[in-house]
Amino acid sequence: MLLEFSVGNYLSFKTKTTLSLAATSIKEHVDTNIFSTERLDLLKGAVIYGANASGKSNFIKAMSTMRRLVLQSFEQSSADELDIVPFLLNTDTEQSASFFETVFIIDNIRYRYGFEVDDKQVHAEWLFEAPKNAEKPLFVREDEGIEVMKSFPEGKDLEERTRDNALFLTVADQFNGKIAKKIMQWFNNFITISGLSHEGYKGVTFGMLENKHTSSTLLNFYKKLDLGFDDINISKKPFDPKELPNDMAEGLFKQLVTDLEGAFRIDIKTIHKKYSAKGKLVGNVEFDMRSQESSGTNKLFNISGSVFDVLNDGGVLVVDELDASLHPLLTLAVTKLFNSREFNQNNAQLIFATHDTNLLYYGNYRRDQIYFVEKDTYGSSNMYSLVEYKEEGKTIRKDRSFEKDYIEGRYGAIPFIGNLSNVVTEWQEK
Repeated sequence: MLLEFSVGNYLSFKTKTTLSLAATSIKEHVDTNIFSTERLDLLKGAVIYGANASGKSNFIKAMSTMRRLVLQSFEQSSADELDIVPFLLNTDTEQSASFFETVFIIDNIRYRYGFEVDDKQVHAEWLFEAPKNAEKPLFVREDEGIEVMKSFPEGKDLEERTRDNALFLTVADQFNGKIAKKIMQWFNNFITISGLSHEGYKGVTFGMLENKHTSSTLLNFYKKLDLGFDDINISKKPFDPKELPNDMAEGLFKQLVTDLEGAFRIDIKTIHKKYSAKGKLVGNVEFDMRSQESSGTNKLFNISGSVFDVLNDGGVLVVDELDASLHPLLTLAVTKLFNSREFNQNNAQLIFATHDTNLLYYGNYRRDQIYFVEKDTYGSSNMYSLVEYKEEGKTIRKDRSFEKDYIEGRYGAIPFIGNLSNVVTEWQEK
């Protein structure tokens, strides 16, 4: 369960910026959009709005970067760079480390884990736990060294085994540390997806469709969304060198044949009903998913496995540009799965960035679930929730038209577009 995520001095975020999924005291969608733990009430997700280049995608990328570093840190060599880009529009920050921190709950224990890194090394790292209210450190790392507390015996004697560019948490996991393994599994269930580059996630969907226990759920989901097909056929075909281009260089051809030996090509066909001129059902026709179905259908297919996987595991799903290629009602349908007691019985959480203001109109989100991102004069991104926003010193009422207000610029985080007619006139005169 995610409680908070914070990032600072990374890409367009100069200062520490936090997204919180701790529910505030407002009485909106209490029965559907929040769930209770022994410690506090949590939100089932958040939606992020903002103009193009405001920093929405950078915030999502920050989450993805933290996950990548946690899960892959141990695999790197001492010479590998960490691919970290600080805020470059300020002389104080361009040479400083980036900050990442996540607060989450596992087995009713609250953990706070974070680190400060640049492209070369880890400068600071910390892990705190709070079994009750008081927080206590498990380990604290600074440039001078790593201090391991008695309450974290699994980290003992691992300090010297930790490279400068490796996270201490991942080292403890490699040596079978009990707490470290729980946290690593939590990050493994923290899934980040790009809504524009989603091909790499269809493998999860393949696996679910091949499983008789989960395939019916996905097929029923597709039918309810009225995507136009009645069934799906998936076939695996062994790689055939004859499928490679005839004019390929000999060296490259041999390398690919070696690399792809034993590999399979997966074909996905959607099944459509075929009718006679008189409207009588005469059979079925197969369409190739990738070339004959819409980009929106392909996207839904590719990410649907991850959506239901997270719902089943009670994990966290983070999606950038969720609405890209999707009809607004399809985007709404996906988001409603998470704000649902029926489908989201394991308290999974969905965080996504979007331009789809229809979601504000439908009123399915609480004010503390709606976030806005905008840049200041100095190019730094700032993020705030609607429940925090004040107009003339007063909070925004729950009965306001959020979509109308946002489009009119009342909450900020929209593009300021100049007079385009001048641009057209100037171009025509040339």
